[in-house]
Amino acid sequence: MKWLALLCLSLFAASANAAPPEQHYLDLRDRGIAKFSKATENDETTKQHDAAINELTGVLRGLIGPVTIKGLPADAKSNVDTLYKGDSGFGHLDGLGFATEGDKIQAVVTTTGLLKHWLAEHRKDGMPQEIDAAFKSDSFYYAAIQDSAFGKYAELPITKPASASVAVAVLGLRGNGDIKGAPTEIDVIVIQGEKVYFVAASDAIKTGTIPACEAVWKQGMAKPIDKKDPRGDMTREDNAMTAFTQCFARAAPSQTWFAAAVKKAQAQLDMLPLR
Repeated sequence: MKWLALLCLSLFAASANAAPPEQHYLDLRDRGIAKFSKATENDETTKQHDAAINELTGVLRGLIGPVTIKGLPADAKSNVDTLYKGDSGFGHLDGLGFATEGDKIQAVVTTTGLLKHWLAEHRKDGMPQEIDAAFKSDSFYYAAIQDSAFGKYAELPITKPASASVAVAVLGLRGNGDIKGAPTEIDVIVIQGEKVYFVAASDAIKTGTIPACEAVWKQGMAKPIDKKDPRGDMTREDNAMTAFTQCFARAAPSQTWFAAAVKKAQAQLDMLPLR
């Protein structure tokens, strides 16, 4: 019976060391990145690149399974839309991407395994590694779907479905450069089992300025620049922006538009196929 015991041990070891189901996708993606990042862009490589993205989309569909999101086209594509390092948009969150025309509403569906791997890949960019912390940071919303910066202004108190382990909604502003102003974007993230759903609506709500927070911004920008800091002007602006958004988050629940923002966020959550 010794051979049977050895066989059981071997099977247990193989099972313990088995690659996660996402590994095939990651290997395929990484081979594509290595290939196309060294390639000269021309008609032939463009054709090969499109084929590689289509192959990734097929693998993701197998991993994630069929998904229908209310109000969005059923034809999902890979949210990773370029394998060329250095391209605008390189490094988006791995998953199936859905979008309305003009990208007014975008959604990504992925797995917790792919999400954790993606967070680790963005560690060097200052991305928090704990999922809860990542969902509370500007960095996640900036890197996950679009190429423009994102400023998180407030969290919106949505009702977490009983079947979900995480449900987060944030109000923010996206832009190329300046992200100070009246926030208009609402992003919602839900984790149910091994699936992660992310819905971003760029023009979801009309808000407004908060005078007390504008005063905080002006005070921050009036502080002298630290001449010992090689990026002193940027550091001052970053600090002023942090103080401004912290003020905004505290004051937002008392604003006349806040209830409408929460309602909009809840409606985005209701788009998802949660059991």
